[in-house]
Amino acid sequence: MNHLGTLSPRHFEVLHSVVQNYIETGEPVASRTIARKYPMSAASIRNMMADLLEEGYLSQPHTSAGRVPTERGYQSYVKTLLGNRVIQAELDRLQRELQKASTVEGRLERSSRLLTEITRNFGIAAAIPTENQTLDQVELIALSDKRILMVVVTRDHMVRNKVIHVDDQISQDELTSIRNYINYNFGGWLLHQIHRELKSRFDLESAEYDAVLKRVSLLYSKGLLDLDLLPEVHFEGAGNLIGLDLHLTREHMRELFRTLEEKKRILQLLERFLEQRDGELAIQVGLSDVHPSMSELSLIGVRFAMPNGLEANVAVLGPMRMNYNRAMSAVLHVGQAFRSAAM
Repeated sequence: MNHLGTLSPRHFEVLHSVVQNYIETGEPVASRTIARKYPMSAASIRNMMADLLEEGYLSQPHTSAGRVPTERGYQSYVKTLLGNRVIQAELDRLQRELQKASTVEGRLERSSRLLTEITRNFGIAAAIPTENQTLDQVELIALSDKRILMVVVTRDHMVRNKVIHVDDQISQDELTSIRNYINYNFGGWLLHQIHRELKSRFDLESAEYDAVLKRVSLLYSKGLLDLDLLPEVHFEGAGNLIGLDLHLTREHMRELFRTLEEKKRILQLLERFLEQRDGELAIQVGLSDVHPSMSELSLIGVRFAMPNGLEANVAVLGPMRMNYNRAMSAVLHVGQAFRSAAM
């Protein structure tokens, strides 16, 4: 027994071997199994495993059974894997796949699907707008009953539509003049800069005599360029969690699936745990703080600052007994491919 309460590097070699074996087999790991990989006796390894059990890195489901990793054991294991390299050929392949979609929404959908296909887990991809959105162009279309369809396209190829009502009918020719005014004067500007400049122009005395600007002011008061900066989230693969031995009651399993159906909860999960530096993998083993039904799940993700004011989040949610190497590689490659495809 390790009476000093400290563990040697050899202890952690044994621990990580136990974790790897358990990930591969799903069966409690006996000391003799580990002894086949190390030039030590089963008795020595059994003592080390007892130390790891005492320190909370392993647990023993039954008196005579082998050991299984705890959340703490998994956390120690994944720290040894954080040096994943980017393989250029794989990055190029994924980038070509994502470039088949011309919009951010399309690339997000493809990203979540690729993550699910590669890892056989729950793939998540999200684009979160910031205040630094850049205007590409607007389109204004006259509808019946004094309604106007306003379409705003930002440089990241995200499209937002809004229908407004006006007191007096505005002709399509007038709307075209307003559209041209905005696109000519403000195409390529950051949205917050446009808001500031328009308010400044509205305050000028000359605005009273500028027919186009008066119409712009009217539509602005109705919400023109007042975009709902809502995140775009795509995820799939919840069915991959059904066959896992998560030791959940039927009610907790239902709660888990209800949680995974809510975009708001998924975004909270990403916001809470993807706090690493730009482009750096984040790994959270065990998510019981989020909900008891997620206590045996892990989240692997990465966030990237994108051009034109988007923040991309790419992540995989899966069981603690997942193939971390594969999941980490998938997240890193898909994340970088998503960022490159938007350049």
